[in-house]
Amino acid sequence: MNTLIPIFLIPTIGFFIILFSKEQYARYIALITTIITFFESLRLWFNFDYLTSDFQFITIFNWNNNVQFLFGIDGIGLIFIILTTFLLIICILVSWDYIKFLVKEYMLCFIALDIILIGVFSILDLLGFYILFETVLIPMFLVIGVWGAREEKITAAYYFFFYTLVGSLLMLLSIFFIYSITGTTDYLTLLDITIDPYYQNIIFLCFFASFAVKVPKIPFHIWLPLAHVEAPLAGSVILAGILIKLGAYGFIRFSLPLLPDASIYFAPLVFTLSIIGIIYASLTTLRQTDLKRIIAYSSVSHMAVVTLSIFSLSIIGIEGSIFLQVAHGIVSSALFIIVTLLYERHHTRIVKYYRGITLTMPIYSTIFLFFTLANIAVPLSCNFVGEFLSLMALFQVNPIICILACSGIILSAAYALFLYNRVAFGEISVYLKHSVYSRDITRREFYVLLPLMFLTVFLGVYPQILLDLLHPSVLRIFL
Repeated sequence: MNTLIPIFLIPTIGFFIILFSKEQYARYIALITTIITFFESLRLWFNFDYLTSDFQFITIFNWNNNVQFLFGIDGIGLIFIILTTFLLIICILVSWDYIKFLVKEYMLCFIALDIILIGVFSILDLLGFYILFETVLIPMFLVIGVWGAREEKITAAYYFFFYTLVGSLLMLLSIFFIYSITGTTDYLTLLDITIDPYYQNIIFLCFFASFAVKVPKIPFHIWLPLAHVEAPLAGSVILAGILIKLGAYGFIRFSLPLLPDASIYFAPLVFTLSIIGIIYASLTTLRQTDLKRIIAYSSVSHMAVVTLSIFSLSIIGIEGSIFLQVAHGIVSSALFIIVTLLYERHHTRIVKYYRGITLTMPIYSTIFLFFTLANIAVPLSCNFVGEFLSLMALFQVNPIICILACSGIILSAAYALFLYNRVAFGEISVYLKHSVYSRDITRREFYVLLPLMFLTVFLGVYPQILLDLLHPSVLRIFL
């Protein structure tokens, strides 16, 4: 079937089955639903035509007699859909024993996120994108506020909700403005319309206010560390893996092709904010004491590299930024899982309480080292490919910007290796004396991390599998 109906229909059916089933079956139904949805996304990949830059699997949704939304995917959207459906499986698995109450409602939130995010990455209408872009807030607000780990979860949920909502209101106004001057919000039609450069600048700033909060860029990042710290593990995985990619996706999908003159004009502004973000977030990461907060601030630094790469306004740069987003989604999600496994055993995330866990958890420590090295982009890891392409594109545009961006590599190595050294080596901490014989990683935990380990190496060794898919779609942006 050459439409997107099955990939929407499968999680929708799963949602209603969970809704009307008993709570003890919710986990199993959610897992089966996400697995089938993932295989459906792979079917789209296998049937995808690499030789064209056109949108494929076009599907029309009639909202009412006057409004219809067009859905379709290119290589860019397909990669994000596959990443979404894959990470949703991981979210269900890591929540298996972690969530003890309101299990049905919890699983419904993640199935809803699956449906909404697939829509975000496939819709070809500005108004429809805005609706889905904001609808993501509802289930994520509930996940943080209801199932969060600590006493500040309500505050974190409201931070997440209001920061992202307020930023997006300007985008809504700009969409109305685009409709008033062009008579349409259809994406494919707008690609053939040239907007006046003065209007482009205004619209770009409105879009930037929305996307920069989601990325998140300094100084719009305040909500992210708190949301990560208070969210349950699966909430952190989907936040790091997908939700902070929505802003970068918006830049690539809408800002660059629809507002090309404004993108060139404001590129120096984005470069400045991104360089500040890399250095500030990296230095801030060095002084953090909470394990989850360290990973959260490192995400701010990595996403700053992504935006630098996007606004290099080159084919290599955009391909590198997308590849780096996929790599970050895999590695950062794994790191959140790893630090949470430590929290579940010892009930603290404060770094100073940990030392010498290599002696008690050797398998865990080895996997932790693997993802630590991947996070600092060592060769043969997927992060290395993404950062290499991004920095190469930046060097061609502005060597000074590239050199400043490289400071992020040095600082990321500093905070990542410092963290691992503090936690893994040395004499066993006095706090952990009672846990000398604490359980190493379990079989289920290992099998959750195994596909993330495989993808980290596979994409680092064979990046062409994604780059071939991306190239025609990225090339279309510049035509």
